Amino acid sequence: MKKVCHITTVHKGLDVRIYHKECITLSKDFEVYLIINDKINQITNESVKLIEINNSSKNRISRFFKSSNEALKKAIEINADIYHLHDPELLRIALKLKKRNKKVIYDAHEDLPRQILTKHWIPKIIRKPIAYLVEKAENNIVKKIDGVISATPTINERFYKLNRNSVNVNNYPIIEEFNKTQKKLTKPQIIYAGGISIERGIVEIIDSLEHLGVDLNLAGKFLDPSLKNKLESHKSWGKVNYKGFLGRKEITELYNNSLLGMVTLYPTKNYQTSLPVKMFEYMAAGLPVIASNFPYWESIIEKYECGICVDPTSVSDITKAIKTLVENPNIAKTMGENGLNAIKTHFNWGKEGQKLTSFYHQL
Repeated sequence: MKKVCHITTVHKGLDVRIYHKECITLSKDFEVYLIINDKINQITNESVKLIEINNSSKNRISRFFKSSNEALKKAIEINADIYHLHDPELLRIALKLKKRNKKVIYDAHEDLPRQILTKHWIPKIIRKPIAYLVEKAENNIVKKIDGVISATPTINERFYKLNRNSVNVNNYPIIEEFNKTQKKLTKPQIIYAGGISIERGIVEIIDSLEHLGVDLNLAGKFLDPSLKNKLESHKSWGKVNYKGFLGRKEITELYNNSLLGMVTLYPTKNYQTSLPVKMFEYMAAGLPVIASNFPYWESIIEKYECGICVDPTSVSDITKAIKTLVENPNIAKTMGENGLNAIKTHFNWGKEGQKLTSFYHQL
């Protein structure tokens, strides 16, 4: 059986795309190892062998050099046939693995150069020059490796021009994770789950609560810790049930306690062509979605009649959409059912996992 090794020094050890979707799917056909920069204290799938490195430094420079060097050392010890890199930082070890006559794949979760333009920790004045240099370096290495897996069609279009052995494997939900058993609530609750930042529309969502008789279930990590402090003084913060980062079981339970899902991201270049997993998870949980009115997203939501698109910067638009679904439960129910049917027929990991496995066999 061929041996494959996935590596991440940035993502959590049991990251949904990396571990739950890709590694477990591939373990049916390959011997799978996963190198992580994390400590796992829970039961995991025995078919995926976890290899832990332990560089707990929060310093990005340390992570870039020390963690990737440690990951390379472990990777060489494993002596796999195929190496699958999940972080841009790891591209610096890609060619070192190639020199050992190994197959190397890069998994582009995001369009990194466009993502850099919204990174709050990078001074705005240097974001464009950094994005340019990162794109140039990324492109140069991608041309020399064996393949690229991209999380959206737009990212795949970019890399296909550089490396024809590229495939789009969308980050769609695992249907079996979702069991819709919505509880009767004493007060309507809406949900936002995922990374929390200004660019992801959290301020407008909380602003809208002032005009509504609903609570917000908020799950995820604040990408800028200072934002949490600011929002805690917001006059509507009392309507926010902040849960922090949740595991898979806990997040699906929170979906079952919510009436609709929010995905009102700002119209940045990176977001407009993205396929946010949270939107599809809401649909898989049978929730109608309120989403940004990007043409790409509208084409999905309008085709499957599973939600309402709004101007993400307009509190009045967001308020009106939430009010419509809360006051018209039959409409909300129908939209939720439509979204779930779309997941079952089109937007599910089962189909994407087959594409991933075929790509590996081709290699």
